[in-house]
Amino acid sequence: MRLFNSKTYIQRREQLAQDVNEGIIILLGNNEAPMNYKDNTYPYRQDSTFLYFFGLSKAGLAATIDCESNESVLYGDDPTIDEIVWTGPQKSIDEHGEMIGVKMTRSFQSIYDIIKQAIDRKRTIHFLNPYRDDQVILLADLLSISIDAAKKSFSLSLIKGIVNQRLLKSDEEIMEIEKGVNISGEMHLAAMKMAKPGMKEQDVASKLLEVATSYGGYYSFPPIVTINGETLHNHYHGNTLKKGDLLLVDSGAETDMGYAGDLTRTFPIGQKFTDIQKDFYQIVLNAHQTAVEALKPGIEFRDVHLIASKKLSEGLKDLNLLKGKVDEIVETGAYAMFFQCGLGHLMGLDVHDMENLGEQNVGYTPDMIKSTQFGLKSLRLSRKLETGMVLTVEPGIYIIPSLIDLWKADKKYEEFINYSELEKFRSFGGIRIEEDFVITEGGSKLLGNEIPKTIADVENTISI
Repeated sequence: MRLFNSKTYIQRREQLAQDVNEGIIILLGNNEAPMNYKDNTYPYRQDSTFLYFFGLSKAGLAATIDCESNESVLYGDDPTIDEIVWTGPQKSIDEHGEMIGVKMTRSFQSIYDIIKQAIDRKRTIHFLNPYRDDQVILLADLLSISIDAAKKSFSLSLIKGIVNQRLLKSDEEIMEIEKGVNISGEMHLAAMKMAKPGMKEQDVASKLLEVATSYGGYYSFPPIVTINGETLHNHYHGNTLKKGDLLLVDSGAETDMGYAGDLTRTFPIGQKFTDIQKDFYQIVLNAHQTAVEALKPGIEFRDVHLIASKKLSEGLKDLNLLKGKVDEIVETGAYAMFFQCGLGHLMGLDVHDMENLGEQNVGYTPDMIKSTQFGLKSLRLSRKLETGMVLTVEPGIYIIPSLIDLWKADKKYEEFINYSELEKFRSFGGIRIEEDFVITEGGSKLLGNEIPKTIADVENTISI
């Protein structure tokens, strides 16, 4: 298990205690999740907030931070001899605490006594919105509240304190993220070089996993490997690749410290791009490059999304799929026939960083009203960019037959969408190009090594 220096975790906890200011904070680690019986578990993943402040990727842990005394306590149990027989020697809870600068450690059961004392003293108890059922049950039991209250009584001041820290990445975090991005790049290169007609999508997906795990990590999210790229999060991998198919691969690696990479490439199978594939691909690439050029501190990411949407609309208008004024196409939301999602998202210890803390709390600020417009409402990140933010840029074109049928029947945006021309492409699929960036004082920096992105570079890399 790799960790940052213990001072990093001490400073993070001290800052959180200062930001929350009063009361006691509970942070729960994740437990193992059984597949079909207790000891046959899914691959373990620690809670990202617990990782950020306590660094330990180990099941069966919890922690408290006293905001007034600034004391942190780590709760967990030493392994029994029965456990050692099956798992081998393990560090004690005291040894784990020493690794991360925590002087006070106790048995897991002791957290009940600490929380009861806090309740008796009428202290404010801060906890996060739980996303796992076992955490909901534990919180309800610890606090003697209902399951419903355990789901809803979370602390907004704790969320705000965590977001304030995790939003901007330190130099050591950026180095770790870049490791994840570079592994992700190797995954994509392997996929581009191996994919051939007659293979299954699952053959490519298995290669991605092989590369990710060879570095001691894992996927940062379930991979999207599909010839049906119009489905945004398509996790079905059973299709057979045919010559001329476009394969969309959206995948990333997570390092053994939990930091993520997230890249997407779309490429043809067994041949070069066709002319129409080139046209659509270049439109997406132009939008991507335009968005990247707009990245800088102070600009709202919502505006970057709209800049990219305008560039997409210009290209689609050139193909006679859209008509009218580009500004009106974007303002009304007609462009969302082709681009139904947001341009990107924050990235760090989670591939959609801190998404469990609530999109409004992380990607938006309290004064920002989330759009209800189709397409724009799916924008995960809207707030002003700041130096140290890490994010993705991933424009795309997705031609979804069901959406064509629905909007065409309703005569929606007829003044902007050329439905008769669009019908010719209803089986086209989808294209996405995604890269990861850190915001710098002067603009932005691409994270990781360059991997093929232009039409020529992609064609020179793929297996033909």
